[in-house]
Amino acid sequence: MTNSPSYPEKVLASYHSNEQGLTTKEVGARQQKFGPNELQAGKKNGLFRQIVHHLSDITSLVLLFAVLLSTYLAVSGAEKWSQPLIIGSILALNVFISIYQEKSAEKALSALKNMNVHETTVIRNGHRQTIEATDLVVGDLVVLTAGDHVPADGKLLTANNLTLNEAVLTGESEPVQKNAEPQAPTTEISQRFNEVFSGTGVVTGNGLMVISAIGMQTEIGSIATLLNTTKKQATPLQEKLTILSKHLTSVALLGGLLIFIIGFFFRGFDLSAGLIMGVSLAVAAVPETLPIIVTISLSYGVIKMAKKNAIMRRVNAVETVGSIDVIASDKTGTLTQNQMTVTKYWVPENLPADTSSVISPDSDEFQLMRFMGLATNAEIKEVDGQTVELGDSTELAILRWMEHAQTTRMDLEKEYPRLAEDPFDSTKKLMGTLHQTPSGKYLLIVKGAIDRLPFQATDKQKKEVKHINQQFAQDALRVLAVGYTLLDEKPAEPLDATKIPVKLAGLIGIIDPPRPAAISAIRKAKTAGITTLMITGDHPETAKAIAVQMGIATPADQVITGADLRQLSEDELQERAPTIKVYARVSPADKIRIVKAWQANGSTIAMTGDGVNDAPAIKAADVGIAMGKTGTDVAKEAADMILVDDNFETIVAAIEEGRTIYQNILKAVEFLIGVNFAQLFLMIFAVAMGWGSPLLAEQLLLINILADGIPGFYICREVAEGHQMRRAPISRHSSIFADGLAQRVFFRALVFTLLTLSIFSLGLFVLSNQNLAFARTMLFLVLALGSMLDIYVIKSRQPFSRQTLVENPPLNYGLAGTMLLVISLATVPGLREIFGFTALNGLAWLIVLCSIFIPGLLLELRKRLALRQDAKNAALK
Repeated sequence: MTNSPSYPEKVLASYHSNEQGLTTKEVGARQQKFGPNELQAGKKNGLFRQIVHHLSDITSLVLLFAVLLSTYLAVSGAEKWSQPLIIGSILALNVFISIYQEKSAEKALSALKNMNVHETTVIRNGHRQTIEATDLVVGDLVVLTAGDHVPADGKLLTANNLTLNEAVLTGESEPVQKNAEPQAPTTEISQRFNEVFSGTGVVTGNGLMVISAIGMQTEIGSIATLLNTTKKQATPLQEKLTILSKHLTSVALLGGLLIFIIGFFFRGFDLSAGLIMGVSLAVAAVPETLPIIVTISLSYGVIKMAKKNAIMRRVNAVETVGSIDVIASDKTGTLTQNQMTVTKYWVPENLPADTSSVISPDSDEFQLMRFMGLATNAEIKEVDGQTVELGDSTELAILRWMEHAQTTRMDLEKEYPRLAEDPFDSTKKLMGTLHQTPSGKYLLIVKGAIDRLPFQATDKQKKEVKHINQQFAQDALRVLAVGYTLLDEKPAEPLDATKIPVKLAGLIGIIDPPRPAAISAIRKAKTAGITTLMITGDHPETAKAIAVQMGIATPADQVITGADLRQLSEDELQERAPTIKVYARVSPADKIRIVKAWQANGSTIAMTGDGVNDAPAIKAADVGIAMGKTGTDVAKEAADMILVDDNFETIVAAIEEGRTIYQNILKAVEFLIGVNFAQLFLMIFAVAMGWGSPLLAEQLLLINILADGIPGFYICREVAEGHQMRRAPISRHSSIFADGLAQRVFFRALVFTLLTLSIFSLGLFVLSNQNLAFARTMLFLVLALGSMLDIYVIKSRQPFSRQTLVENPPLNYGLAGTMLLVISLATVPGLREIFGFTALNGLAWLIVLCSIFIPGLLLELRKRLALRQDAKNAALK
């Protein structure tokens, strides 16, 4: 009768390996078949494809058409070369800026690859040897010792007091006890105790593993795959500006067709003249400087956010930050301090106490602390001027508690030297240490789970202990008990702490405490209409208790685990998402599903985190946020924003700044688009009336770039108008013309259309003998100077006042310089002829100087009437 194979033998057989390891021949065959043990990058577009991509933008297509058409006319001699050169320069600048912004966005995978282990110890051909980790294959035997990083995924064949830090995958820093025992299959990484995973670190003990997966087939490889395949969504502003460009282009195309029909069939224009009109109309329709103004506004936002400890890695995300209405936050290190801390303690016959209270050296409380410290193996020491913490995070929490009482483990062990130890293991869930007392007796200390501690107590005492334990657990505390006994005789070796009764010294409660600033930030976010979610690897009840404590959830809110989440379809998750505030024990893929469910509901979601496991969801979110201090390089490279101070409150400050930047961009849109529509209507009406082209393409470019563009650059410096964080976030589905912008743009376009038509006809028929250059000069000055001056009405939603003039000095300087340049181009002899202008008489100048104030006066009057009506409506509610 043959013995059935042991568990390790079964594991080895499943990967076609054995106790001697693979042979050189077997290794070579598997390397040839499966390739190296490394992560693979996704395919990236080359420079040519990037240029083509950005030229396919609707605004760029219109400008490209204008460049080609004006180049053809310049070659044929019908027009000057200034047109294609100027339009082409604007187009090239816009494409360059777009490519530059994307250049630094895709570095997350390279940071992930840098986490790969370089060398590892294996058993091959029956001998231990050190090899490059990239040469590992499935079936290799790898030796693990404390301090190692696991080079690939594998099944454990042996495990001696083996604990691993799996924070890179689970987000939880508490070491996980491992074993080499059979276990039912599960998809939960945190529950797979007989497996180890690539990129995780060995904290204590040693073991032997057989490799089950390498490279992209590992758990960290699945994260790399998610990073390769996850694409950033267009920002809300990008979506809105794309729609705006399509509308403007449609108007331009219809206008161009209308002009061609009128000019060719009714006004006798030849084909060349019709094409020139088409170029002029394209130039008039497209706000050439808008992309640059938007980029400058966002770049200015980057500088302002940096001063508030928020580093923006992707410029376009600045305005998206202002639209955030959901923050999905990783718990550990983001909402909490990522440092296990003793916060409560209890000794028998006393009430539970907070660790902030002072402990007397001769009290029972100090004795509890002493016993906890003596039964601890962790260390905190100075190395080259740096504080180094070694050991289990729970035991480190005990040492930090002792530091507050100005005592150390070393001080205690001088008085009570350790003689023996019964090490902790996951089966008995306790440990014991034996010490020599000053009186010559033996002190046995047993520390561990309260239900495993062999302490003697009456039923009343046990009931009290149970009550305190439940009370601590309800506060999301990890409970640790310690007992002691004095012995006259030294116990037999090896020490077995489970067999000797002890007296209970007390309990302590340990937690990774919330950041105080995070609690107030969550409250501010709620006031601003922003929902905060908690995503954690904790137990569901623990996660919920912390979420309730921080104000994220109420006792009635739902908590869902990763296992339950995977049972929901995409539609079911999308429907339930608004009711779930806490997600526990979720995988990287689960986090992406959470992000996409909220996005499908129309939300703009931010995802915060610090670990490798957070990186794919950080990339998938509208705004990915990584921690600057505790965050991994992988998380930082996937993020749009990095918090220098790891402070959740910084996110709220960044959102406020983002809302201001977004409002300033809308002001720039209002400033530019109104004049663009006026130019379109002016061109179409003048041609239809048979007056000819009221402005040349070069003159239109001067207005769009100088008169509109340069002052528009300074709008980004406008300060917040207040109450930004008392309004609901701007929906990504709301039109760019929402909140009255459409009415303001229409009114401004109407004012400028009527004014410019009047000025052009006055200059053409009254003040000159149908001199087009004379009429164009008057029109140019009124349109350019008038549109610059009314920026003071647009820059603030409040009535014009002295404050309006003084609160943005750079705008005043920029405006003065640009107005001087515009006047010079139209008046300086030699220069004015290049652009098709001529000298004006005194009456013409008087009319121009009076007319440039008309648009601003009418817009200010309309604003005041609108504000008065809004106040009446508010009073009636």
